[in-house]
Amino acid sequence: MSIKVLVVDDSHFFRRCIGDIITKAEGMEVIDNAKNGQEAVDKALLLQPDVIMMDIEMPIKNGIDATREIMAKSPMPILMFSSLTHEGAKATLEALDAGAADFLPKKFEEIAGSGKVAAELITAAIRALGSRRQSSVRSSLNQLSLTNTVERTQINRTSTVASQSAGINRSNRVVETTNSPRVKSIHSVSGKKYNLLVIASSTGGPVALQTVLKKLPSSFPYPILLVQHMPGAFTGPFAERLNGLCNIGVQEAKNGDVIKPGQAYLAPGGMQMLLERGNRLKITEGPANLNYKPCADVTFATVSKYNDGNPLALVLTGMGSDGCDGAKMLSKTGATIWAQDEESSVVYGMPQAVMKAGLTEKIMHIDVIADSLIKEMCHG
Repeated sequence: MSIKVLVVDDSHFFRRCIGDIITKAEGMEVIDNAKNGQEAVDKALLLQPDVIMMDIEMPIKNGIDATREIMAKSPMPILMFSSLTHEGAKATLEALDAGAADFLPKKFEEIAGSGKVAAELITAAIRALGSRRQSSVRSSLNQLSLTNTVERTQINRTSTVASQSAGINRSNRVVETTNSPRVKSIHSVSGKKYNLLVIASSTGGPVALQTVLKKLPSSFPYPILLVQHMPGAFTGPFAERLNGLCNIGVQEAKNGDVIKPGQAYLAPGGMQMLLERGNRLKITEGPANLNYKPCADVTFATVSKYNDGNPLALVLTGMGSDGCDGAKMLSKTGATIWAQDEESSVVYGMPQAVMKAGLTEKIMHIDVIADSLIKEMCHG
């Protein structure tokens, strides 16, 4: 089944460029286009695409308002296009708050030309979000089928009892099926002592990080290192946003920062964040061949080498497997590894990688992670 995409942009040229990329990709198709936010809402509700590609600045209704309305009426994966400016970053973060799953930089010159890298980024994001959407739809249909089966069972059981009471024998019987709900409980305390919290995330990460960090108290007793895959223009505004929403302090990390309790340090986009001796951060461009800047594997590796205590590493929603190799190194030093569960992840790539590697001690729904961290790390 191909992934169905709705492309929304007020530029005919841009819609055509994106359409060409999607059409050439295997297993996906453009089912329609929209030139403003209101058209996007109408066509999204009518066509139920697997993924929506949404511009932010549009006439009649902008992409943020359109995203908010679509997510309120019929939630589906929305991938925003954003300009790499400070104002573009702020608007994109608002779109993520409105319910967008992720964003990509809007670079006309890359997408219009031979931009192989741009095309690969776009199709990879569509495939990750679209596959999750299709799996969710199939799961819902299976659950509906299961519910109908149970209802038919109850009807048949009532009918059978009534028939037996009337002296009628029926040989066809329906076996009752049960479905146990998933438990999303806060985990029990291990009793370990910690000195650092390190969190890695990518697709869906901004909202997940906000969900976790907002619940941490100002008295949180350890420093926090954050590695979120983001362009350089975005991490500063994102850190500012988190700092205004959270009880703990949040800042974009600077070279030479000495990490302190109750303060979170966000790795700058386009750079690598390394922990050095003396709890000091080094911000550097790092090797040119790394796929991610910042890269969770790099930060995790330096924590495993230079951290003198017991860190807790948390891997949240994200595409790919960044953080898995670093988590292996951390695990060898006795560090604790947690991960977000599949149900609450926008893309179950990074958490799944550490889970499949056998590194995770706990796998939890995003809604209970913060309370679990407080219970585990602040028990005195």
